[in-house]
Amino acid sequence: MPQRAPRNVLDRLRTPRSFPKFLGAAAICVLVGGLLSPISAAADDGTAALGAAAAGDYCGGRCSDILPPGENGNATLAQILLNQAFGTQPGHAEDQLGPYADLAKGYSALTDAQINTFFNDASFGVPSGQVASTEKPAGRSDVTIVRDRKTGVPHITGITRYGTEFGAGYAAAEDRLWLMDVFRHVGRGRLTSFAGGAAANQGLEQQFWRNAPYTEADLQAQIDHAVAAAGDRGRQALDDVNAYLAGVNAYIDASDSGRYFPGEYVLTGHKDAITNAGTIEHFKVTDMVALASVIGALFGSGGGGEVGNAISLLAAQSRYGVEQGTKVWESFRERNDPEAVLTVHNGESFPYASKPGSPQGAALPDAGSVTQEPLVYDRTGSGATAGAERASKSAATTALSSARRGMSNALVVSGKYTPSGHPIAVFGPQTGYFAPQLLMLQEIQGPGISARGASFAGLSMYVELGRGQDYSWSATTSGQDIIDTYAVELCQDDYHYLYHGTCTAMDKVEQKNAWSPTVADGTAAGSYTMRVWRTKYGPVEYRATAGGRKVAYTTLRSSYLHEADSIIGFQMLNDPGYVKGPQDFQSAVQHINYTFNWFYADSQHTAYYNSGDNPVRANGVDADFPVWAQAPYEWRNWDPATNTADYTPPSQHPNSVDQDYYISWNNKQARDYAAAPWGEGPVHRGNLLEDRVKRLVAAGGVTRSALVEAMADAALADLRAEDVLPGLLRVVNSSAVTDPTAAAAVGKLSAWVSAGARRTETSSGSKTYADADAIRILDAWWPLLVKAEFEPGLGSDLYTAFAGNLPVDESPSAAHGPTGSHAGSSFQYGWWSYVDKDIRAVLGEPVQGPLAQKYCGGGSLSACRDILIGTLKQAAGLTASQVYPGDDQCSAGDQWCADSIVQRALGGIKHGRISWQNRPTFQQVVEYTSHR
Repeated sequence: MPQRAPRNVLDRLRTPRSFPKFLGAAAICVLVGGLLSPISAAADDGTAALGAAAAGDYCGGRCSDILPPGENGNATLAQILLNQAFGTQPGHAEDQLGPYADLAKGYSALTDAQINTFFNDASFGVPSGQVASTEKPAGRSDVTIVRDRKTGVPHITGITRYGTEFGAGYAAAEDRLWLMDVFRHVGRGRLTSFAGGAAANQGLEQQFWRNAPYTEADLQAQIDHAVAAAGDRGRQALDDVNAYLAGVNAYIDASDSGRYFPGEYVLTGHKDAITNAGTIEHFKVTDMVALASVIGALFGSGGGGEVGNAISLLAAQSRYGVEQGTKVWESFRERNDPEAVLTVHNGESFPYASKPGSPQGAALPDAGSVTQEPLVYDRTGSGATAGAERASKSAATTALSSARRGMSNALVVSGKYTPSGHPIAVFGPQTGYFAPQLLMLQEIQGPGISARGASFAGLSMYVELGRGQDYSWSATTSGQDIIDTYAVELCQDDYHYLYHGTCTAMDKVEQKNAWSPTVADGTAAGSYTMRVWRTKYGPVEYRATAGGRKVAYTTLRSSYLHEADSIIGFQMLNDPGYVKGPQDFQSAVQHINYTFNWFYADSQHTAYYNSGDNPVRANGVDADFPVWAQAPYEWRNWDPATNTADYTPPSQHPNSVDQDYYISWNNKQARDYAAAPWGEGPVHRGNLLEDRVKRLVAAGGVTRSALVEAMADAALADLRAEDVLPGLLRVVNSSAVTDPTAAAAVGKLSAWVSAGARRTETSSGSKTYADADAIRILDAWWPLLVKAEFEPGLGSDLYTAFAGNLPVDESPSAAHGPTGSHAGSSFQYGWWSYVDKDIRAVLGEPVQGPLAQKYCGGGSLSACRDILIGTLKQAAGLTASQVYPGDDQCSAGDQWCADSIVQRALGGIKHGRISWQNRPTFQQVVEYTSHR
């Protein structure tokens, strides 16, 4: 038997020294000689078939897209070894990373003709001279996969619907088989058994399985429900999934027999490098639901956090008394702030989840009684010391999980303001930076399907974000509240609860995981059991007492047990016979039960719609706090057997057609739409887009390159410096600063603001920031000034509780922020609005929706000035090494590196760092010239 390979796939494969310990020289020779790639299909000789007919393409060459690092996300073992040892890249593994990174350097002089220097041509089809390969997957005659030379993107053309979807599955496995396998195991809570017991693997499976602890029966029931509820379209969707899976499994069989499967299967002990012993499990329909549950939890499941809200409210009431404490809490919550930037800015109101006038059924915990429900039990071996039990985290800290989902942006301008008279859009999702990327590009052409764009790996039976024949669509995470917390009163013991007056047993769902010892890193074998207690009101997340009664707090989301329902909406978006205009687009995305903002553009119209199954709550229920698990406080017409209820009708969701422009960067959707995360006040990263696009529209003549430039400029802006620092400097008043260190700091910060407040290099590729000292000073100053400004007035306990609801800072280098370090996405979560409102109040400037009191210096301008100058002096004295302490990627003091974006390895291939940009991962630039 061969030695079992190291199993920390998500972390350990980056260390080249580990490979010789478990692969002999003979094995490497065999692999390099025979496993570099599958047998290639014939390259284009000038007569190869096109991947898709260009007929039906109404974009006129003005559609572009980009998705780093590259389309190829599979690598054989030999390719992984070569990458680890010498940095060589498999073909098309990172060829989109360079153009993506270079936009930060080239956007300021961009012209329309230069757009495809930084993006791919997203026209349908492949010109004959650009065909790299043509294949008939599994020898089928009803589908062809053509890949282009530049990017290797698969262009799938089918004669039959089955063949089309078979080809989509085959192409997906060619490009993302390993990643698909990883995430179906994450969704099932079995990543450690599959890929090893490293802390990163444990964290992934624990994070997602707690929120979706499904049994096999649960997964199958979701499929049955989705099919039955959607009639003919549901049956077609199931047929499409089965054909897609047949394609995936055909590739598994072909790559297994040909020995060109992803090398990670060898590195994790699933396959033998010499004998080829071992198996790669076929995919099945329920795997698709497990995959969907992960994606939905990451990007489409807003709300929750009610227990964390309760903890901070109790802290506020303890500090100030019930009446004033509630006012203070509400002012920091900003759940319907009148100064917030809006996507629907025409004044239309869409009331949802507003604070009730007379709240009913609130079930706040007794102070200090909340504990998180343990998830992990019975640790053995390396699992016993792999890390602290997740239950040790405070409820407030854990509540941050609901804030980790927000990313993505959109800029859409009506044709009234463009030279061509056609709308222009620059939009895309920010799904994080990974190797391989979670998304993959494809084009699918077949009966009832005509689309190109990005899809999550393993769910690519349809294009999920992209373009049709004469329209494009995209999404941003909206985060509106579709999750409620119920307090179920315990009876008999800790595992029975009252349901409508009857003592009812909780359901125990367990997932046992065990992993073998590894060779390269010397970790021992281990195991543990994950256990979730489920009630009719959802899984138990916390325990506490409320009014002296023992309770369990459960989380119920409207998409729970409905992960598969959204497939119908995506099917419609891909159907040219269904989507013929903005109303059809809105009708399609209404079938998507995840919380997204959807945007649309064709040659004549633009549109917007906010999707998600928004539950109709009982009168008087405050969605921001836990309520008692009793019939009067349940969702209207809620059926616990199916987790269905009444949902707000489409007309009550924020929506619009042909507004002058739309922007979205996970900001507030519309007036009175109060079901939002913390932090939607007057300063939000959405303002970076709003200010730029509004200026463009006012001037008129908006071009594709101008809109790309607006996005790229916002992507390099420091929100704190652009929108908050000028007010801070007005308080400081340079003429009043006598300390030389503080005075020098003021001068540097003022010069940076005057220069545009961007985090940009001195020259292309210098890896050194212009205004480096000013950036360092602000990075150091922000947490110091926030603490000094607010903690004296709030008190330590309340300040800490509010910081648990909303992190103080999320700069590009902030490893402590919700998105972590080297993640690109920045400035969504922070106390920007609190500082802005407070500073304006202290200055005597008008503030709509002010904080309940003035905090900086107790409201005294001179005392506030002293606080700011004192903390500024302290910040200016910190060295770069202190501000940027270094990590697994960077040396201490390396400012550019601390900000840099890393494609985090989910397999064996690694890529180089790129400079920071705060922009979508997958992005489209579109302007349609005609319509069907």
